[in-house]
Amino acid sequence: MDSEDPQERPEDISNIINGLERYNPEAVGNLEDYLRHQCENRYTDSNANRTLLKLYQLNPDRVKDEVITNVLVKALTCFPSPQFALALHLIPPHLMAPNPRAELPEAISKLRELNNQLQGAQYARFWATLDSDDLYADLTTDIEGFEELIRVRIATLVSHAYREIELSVLEQWLGLEGQAALKFVTETAGWKVDEGNLVKIPRNPENEAKKSEVREDVNVDMFSRVIRRAWEETV
Repeated sequence: MDSEDPQERPEDISNIINGLERYNPEAVGNLEDYLRHQCENRYTDSNANRTLLKLYQLNPDRVKDEVITNVLVKALTCFPSPQFALALHLIPPHLMAPNPRAELPEAISKLRELNNQLQGAQYARFWATLDSDDLYADLTTDIEGFEELIRVRIATLVSHAYREIELSVLEQWLGLEGQAALKFVTETAGWKVDEGNLVKIPRNPENEAKKSEVREDVNVDMFSRVIRRAWEETV
């Protein structure tokens, strides 16, 4: 998964990102349309989305709250990575300051909480938080397959660290139960579950135990100096 320079990026967007057009206010519309395409087609172009946020910085009259939240939600799906923090730092502070007349500060606060949980591998807590407030559903509604993207990312990270794991643990981490969890594990992830509900994860370069060899080059002269010093201190 390359969220920095995805292969789906069209040439006209590359020209905006890599040329002087990145400072042209008229490029905002193209970048917003491109973000919409990302949301509908389950990929992320963090570089392009940061360019859009930078243009919002330079042209505050063009800011759209729902675009900002969509950029942040897309960044969420790239965990663990700095993409959410990088996007957050491009949002003007006055837009994030608590304001009873504005909805964006609360939305950003909610998304920041989700990001902290994903970055900290607190997956069960993430799903509990996501289900705790209808606002989360509103914030993620534009991102096609948001929950599936999160689950696939969690499964990928699990496959990097485990060769086997209890199904009950995975149910908590994936926010699924019973047949739904079993279907995801066997069909989406392609793993096997034995009779004891132990999930077997195939060997891969990340979860395979590697033998490490530590070599210390100690020659005779070095060893003799240590012995001589110890003898002199004793005398």
